[in-house]
Amino acid sequence: MNAPIFDPTDWQNGRASAPTIFDVEARARFAAYYPEGPHMLRHALDRHPLLELEALADLAERLPETSVEYNCGDLPIGVDGKPDGNGLSIGETIRKVHESDSWAVLKNVEQVTSYEALLHDLLGELLEQIEAKTGEMLTPQAFIFISSPGAVTPYHFDPEHNILLQVTGSKVMTQFQAGDTRFASDAAHETYHAGGARELKWDDAFASHGREYPLGPGDAVYVPVMAPHFVRNGPRSSISLSITWRSNWSCDESDARCANLLLRRIGVEPKAPPRWPGQSRGKALALRAWRRLFGRKGLS
Repeated sequence: MNAPIFDPTDWQNGRASAPTIFDVEARARFAAYYPEGPHMLRHALDRHPLLELEALADLAERLPETSVEYNCGDLPIGVDGKPDGNGLSIGETIRKVHESDSWAVLKNVEQVTSYEALLHDLLGELLEQIEAKTGEMLTPQAFIFISSPGAVTPYHFDPEHNILLQVTGSKVMTQFQAGDTRFASDAAHETYHAGGARELKWDDAFASHGREYPLGPGDAVYVPVMAPHFVRNGPRSSISLSITWRSNWSCDESDARCANLLLRRIGVEPKAPPRWPGQSRGKALALRAWRRLFGRKGLS
């Protein structure tokens, strides 16, 4: 079970200024759609000094190697495993993003105090709306994407509740219905939650079923837990910030998928966990008991 690390008193007791990034209309729209409805929001996070190109190159060079991923940007929508690198260092990739034909992501930037404060300020503005629906906010994280013109983030899914904020440049995210086995099979979910890759198998027949969300500076899009999606960058280089969090529901969904993998391996055909507001607590608790007794045995 993930433990909460977000302290709402940081914001509520005045450490951060009053909400300014998501206005009243944006917060009301978020409350209406969260947690299952993908939707667009407006934000006021523009030209923030922590999100300038040189600041991000410096950040990338400070982060541990495991928190940095970058590769060629000229990719198909569907890839088989992790893409190849681009032959540059992470600092060069970011500083030359206009010409390096690359895609980079800086993971868990909340490891650095100034970025942690930014993440908590942003999520503090949405805390009331989040907790009213899915309860306590767990393990908030932030990821920064730096993309060359035309770069593609391949088809994949993620286990967190996620808002992607476009800061500079433009891109189009194409999302598919979360929980629909046409776009991500139960086996793909189970393999991912047991430690497999998040990249998904693409089929051109999917294209007509996706919904496009065009993003420019000041736009944001909410992505439900495990909603398959891919992203195509616009004609200029781009910087985006992804703010994510877990909930008890998302943690239960993850553990229930692992429980299903174990059941499938002994010949049982289990039902997939229900989407919110359905619950998977029984299977999740059973999986956690299994881990206490056997660790990750049977999940690799």
